[in-house]
Amino acid sequence: MSALTGQKILLGVTGGVAAYKAAELVRQLRGAGAEVRVVMTRAATEFVTPLTFQALSGHPVHLELLDAGEESAMGHIHLARWADRVLIAPASADVMARLRVGLADDLLTTVCLATTAPIVLAPAMNQAMWQHSATRDNVATLQSRGFRFLGPAEGSQACGETGPGRLLEPAEMVEALVRESGLGRLAGVHVLISAGPTREPIDPVRYLTNRSSGKMGVALAHAALAAGARVTLVSGPTSLPAPAGAEWVEVETAAQMAEAVLGRAGNADIYIGAAAVADYAPEPALHKIKKETDRLTLNLVRTRDILAAVAAMTDSRPFTVGFAAETRDLETYARGKLVAKALDMLAANQVGDGMGFEVDDNAFYVCWPGGETRLPTAPKSTLAQQLITLIADRYHAQHSAENS
Repeated sequence: MSALTGQKILLGVTGGVAAYKAAELVRQLRGAGAEVRVVMTRAATEFVTPLTFQALSGHPVHLELLDAGEESAMGHIHLARWADRVLIAPASADVMARLRVGLADDLLTTVCLATTAPIVLAPAMNQAMWQHSATRDNVATLQSRGFRFLGPAEGSQACGETGPGRLLEPAEMVEALVRESGLGRLAGVHVLISAGPTREPIDPVRYLTNRSSGKMGVALAHAALAAGARVTLVSGPTSLPAPAGAEWVEVETAAQMAEAVLGRAGNADIYIGAAAVADYAPEPALHKIKKETDRLTLNLVRTRDILAAVAAMTDSRPFTVGFAAETRDLETYARGKLVAKALDMLAANQVGDGMGFEVDDNAFYVCWPGGETRLPTAPKSTLAQQLITLIADRYHAQHSAENS
């Protein structure tokens, strides 16, 4: 995917354990089509060598403000004018404080003062440092001057503590830059995705569910964000973190998911039904069912078919993509479901024998009216990117045909 093709991004790397993630960030930025040049602070070189960034970016790394090889041509001004966007990742508490004051005591802060390009900061620091009143004041001041912040995320930190202050993952930062640039394949498109399992209560302490982990739906949300889409993710119970930049709607039951999806589908351009929604739900008991008999019979009631309901919408119907998990006759059932529910596209996968649920890899048979393809076994993140590309192609083709 080349959503950042032609973009010139100056990456500033400051000192901190999270500097190692900046190497992967360079790789992903270039993979998205951007040209990347790197400025490192002296502290950053204590964590990652400049040679690493030179190899990954394809350009020499810029280190010193008074570089004899560059300053005769005012190198810091050249860098400041070259960049379409300045991204500092990780952005330490120290560099944010110096930017707030307006210091120009090293190459990175001097470039930031000299550039007219947007500046994006991705903070990374100890949770107490991030929450300190001085840091909060610095952040507020920088935001008031137009600096854009990505993160930080919450979670365990290298120091052993837990809280806000983790650097966003490289993929999340690239997704955010694509959204802001408006250059992605799905720029300006609202994608609604349902993901994960549902839980149908039997009584106040028990429920029926399935083995869906939500990984595929979350991977699709990341891929859609990376393609520039505005993403709403309606998710059943999952341990996965919400994708940065997506609207996250948490539900539990099939009825709740139906309400959340159908209440938003009319405002979506694309709906991807990747959730494993229960086909039947019990009539829950008001109190805990006691173990009094050898057999227990549950009365199950058919739940609403969310996918079919979206596909049958007459007003503002989104491009509708379904999923099917099958244990046999994969292609036959997939084609049957595509036709029966009047879908625009369907992705079907085999389950069982280590395939499908609760694993990181998968494979798909994808079909649509008049066409089909197969996506061989790969990590779900890779398959999500391939699916989003297929969906974008079919969506734009259909949209163009309808408007011609």
